Amino acid sequence: MITKVSVVFGLIAALLSGCHQAEPEKQEEPPKLEATTPLREDTSVTKEYVCQIHAIRHIEVRALERGYLQNIFVDEGQLVNKGHPMFKIMPNIYQAELLKAKAEANNMNIEYLNTKGLNDQKIVSDNELALAKAKLDKANAEVKMAETHLGFTDINAPFDGIVGQFVARIGSLLDEGALLTTLSDISELWVYFNVPESEYLDYKLHKKDETRTKVQLRMANGGIFNQTGVIETIEADFDNKSGNIEFRALFANPDKILRHGETGTILMAKPYKNALLIPQEAVFEIMDKNYVYIINKEGKLEQRLIKIEADIPKLFIVKEGLQDDDKILIEGLRKVHPGEKVEIDLRPPEKVRSELELYTE
Repeated sequence: MITKVSVVFGLIAALLSGCHQAEPEKQEEPPKLEATTPLREDTSVTKEYVCQIHAIRHIEVRALERGYLQNIFVDEGQLVNKGHPMFKIMPNIYQAELLKAKAEANNMNIEYLNTKGLNDQKIVSDNELALAKAKLDKANAEVKMAETHLGFTDINAPFDGIVGQFVARIGSLLDEGALLTTLSDISELWVYFNVPESEYLDYKLHKKDETRTKVQLRMANGGIFNQTGVIETIEADFDNKSGNIEFRALFANPDKILRHGETGTILMAKPYKNALLIPQEAVFEIMDKNYVYIINKEGKLEQRLIKIEADIPKLFIVKEGLQDDDKILIEGLRKVHPGEKVEIDLRPPEKVRSELELYTE
């Protein structure tokens, strides 16, 4: 009985094995992956440069005469108008010198009038009259000089601006030329930033017209300044140590938000006409070189070396290696190999671009 059961089970196993071997083998279908073609459009890349902010006029206010500081008429950080009194140096000595000069001039005038009367009567020569006139002119010049020195004791604002930190206090003995404070005209700002030589050359070669390039300013708090600036001038020489050249941009500052000495970041857009764009996710690196997968006419993958000109959010600008009608794989790059046959879902580049922008936001 045990022998019969064993035979039955053996027959069943043989039949099942035969059925299994008779089934046809299933062939794996190639994976279906998303692909697209390059996009052609005009675009720009924003370059960033650390910058220094300067008032359009920033001067040191100094004493023009020696003496004691008698009065201060302004405060630190105060906005003053042109001609507003700022400081007064004790004028006593200069007032005395002016009185002395006026007295001397009055004496010379009397002498001149007497000599002229005598000259009219032919009592003295014309030379003596000329000498008296010269003495009178000299005395009048001394009066002008004394008036000028006395005027120097009143220090007024030479333009509208903001007063800086005081260096001297009331009662200080000042030498001629002693620093009192600074004055900054911040109605407009000069913003300086350094540009590498290669980017300077790109800027000059791509700039075909005389219009001034517009730039933006990111402030130290990360916000964008509410005024647009323009590049006014470029320094004459390169810095041999850094390889940079200095640009200067002009910004209006109507609300007096920014001050002299602040820092920020200049944002300058570099235009690219008819640029060839592809998604960044389509690119992979091998030994510091950039590649993409191209789907050929047979539906197989080809590894293609490309050169990238620049990058913008989620996209690369391609300089070399691609044609407008190339089909580029944009997903599953790590799961496939060159020569592998794939099924693709070819998506319009405009659709891919809009989805990338939505993801970026």
